[in-house]
Amino acid sequence: MKPLCFILMPFGKKKDRSGRLIDFDAIYRELIKPAVVACHLEPIRADEEHMGGSIHKPMFERLILCEYAIADLTTSNANVFYELGIRHAIRPYTTIPISAFDSDLPFDLVMQRTLKYELNQNGKLLDATKSLKELTSWIMNQKNDNADSPVFDLVEDLEVHHNLSHEKTDLFRKQNDYNENIKEKLLQARNAKLQVLEDLHDELKPLEEKEAGVVIDLFLSYRAYSAWDQMVKCFEEMNRPLQGTKLVQEQLAFALNRKGERKKAIKILEGLIAKYGADPETNSLLGRVFKDSWKENEKAGNISKARGLLKLAINKYREGFEADWRDAYPGINLVTLSKVNGEEEIVNKYLPLVRFAVERKIEKSDPDYWDLATMLELSVIGEDFDKAEEYLEEALYLIPDQEYWMAETTSETLEMLREHSEDASYRSRIDLLINELKSQR
Repeated sequence: MKPLCFILMPFGKKKDRSGRLIDFDAIYRELIKPAVVACHLEPIRADEEHMGGSIHKPMFERLILCEYAIADLTTSNANVFYELGIRHAIRPYTTIPISAFDSDLPFDLVMQRTLKYELNQNGKLLDATKSLKELTSWIMNQKNDNADSPVFDLVEDLEVHHNLSHEKTDLFRKQNDYNENIKEKLLQARNAKLQVLEDLHDELKPLEEKEAGVVIDLFLSYRAYSAWDQMVKCFEEMNRPLQGTKLVQEQLAFALNRKGERKKAIKILEGLIAKYGADPETNSLLGRVFKDSWKENEKAGNISKARGLLKLAINKYREGFEADWRDAYPGINLVTLSKVNGEEEIVNKYLPLVRFAVERKIEKSDPDYWDLATMLELSVIGEDFDKAEEYLEEALYLIPDQEYWMAETTSETLEMLREHSEDASYRSRIDLLINELKSQR
C-alpha cells in the first residue's frame, strides 16, 4: 500500500488577490498529482473524497493520518491556511507548502520555505516541466530528521502525538469519542445477532465518509463474531488514510490469517515491522500466523516444514517480547511454544520475566482477561493446576460481551500443550480446563 499525500488546495477556478482566474484543477492534474505519483505516493484531494470542501471530522482525520501533505497557498484560502495550521501542529515533517511565484502571502508565511511555480496572466502554468521536476525532488527529499513544521522547529521538546495506528485495540472504544447514538447501536448489535450488525453496517454506508471511531468500532465488532469476511469487507470500504493506520493493518492481518490467507497476512505484518520496527502487537500477530502454519503442516505430516515454522513463530514472539518487556502477550507465547518444542532453557529464562510483567501490570490496574489467561497458562506450564483453576474462574468473568474468540484462543493454547505432553495425568487436568473454556460459547 503506497503512502498517502493529502492535497490542501482550492478546487475549480478561483481568483487570486490580483483578480487573475486560476484553474486549480489544472494545476493539480499537470503539476501536483504527477509529482506525487512519481514519488510512489498516492494523492488524495478533499473534493476527490466527496467532502464538498467543508471542514469536518472525517476531513481532519484524513489530514492528520496521511503520511505526506502538500498545501497550495496561492489564493490565501482560509480553509487551506487553517488545515495547514492543524498539520503543522500535529506532524513535524513531510508537509510541503507551494504557491504561485507572484502570490502575495501573509507575513507569517513569507518566512516559511515554499516551493514556487509560475503562472501567466491567464492563470496557466509556465514551464510546467521545470516546476514538476522541482516538486518531485522536494517530495523525495522530505525526511524525518529536520522539522518542516515551524511549531516543532521553534518550540523544543514538543511531544509528537501518535495517531490511531498506535492505539491498543482493546482500549479503542473507550478512548475515542464519537456519536453516542451510533456507539449505543453498535453495542446493542454486538449483544444481538450478526445480522443486526450487518444491517447497521448497511445503514452506516458509505463508511469512507464516517468518522474513524465509528468505523473502527464496526470493524472490531465483526471480530467479536469471528466474522472474518465481514472484517475484510469493512476494511475495503474505509477511506484510504484509515486503511493505512497500523491498528487497521494489524487487525486486517489478524482477519486474513483466520481466513487462512496467511501469505497476505505475513506480507502486511512484515511490512509493518519493516516500517515501525519490532513491536509486541505486530510481532505477536506475525508469530500467530507462523504458529497456525506450523500446526497445519504438523497435522498434514510435513514435519520438517512444521519445525521450521515453529522456530519462526518462537523467534517472532521473542522479538516482540524483547521490544517491550512490559507486554506479556508475546512473552507467554514464547514460553508456551518453547515448552512445546522442548526448549527448557528458554522456558526457564523467560517464564519468570513474563510472570513478573503480568504481576506488575495487575498491581497497577485491574486485571483484564488476557492478564488472567496468561497467569493460567503459566500455571499450567508450571504444573500448578490449583492456581490454574483459580485464574480460570476469575478470567471467565472478564470476557467482554460476545468476544468468544478470546476463550477459544486460550483453549487452543491449552490443547497444544496437552497434545505435546506424554504425561496422562497432566493431559487429564488440562482437559478439565479446556472443557470449561469451551462451555463459554
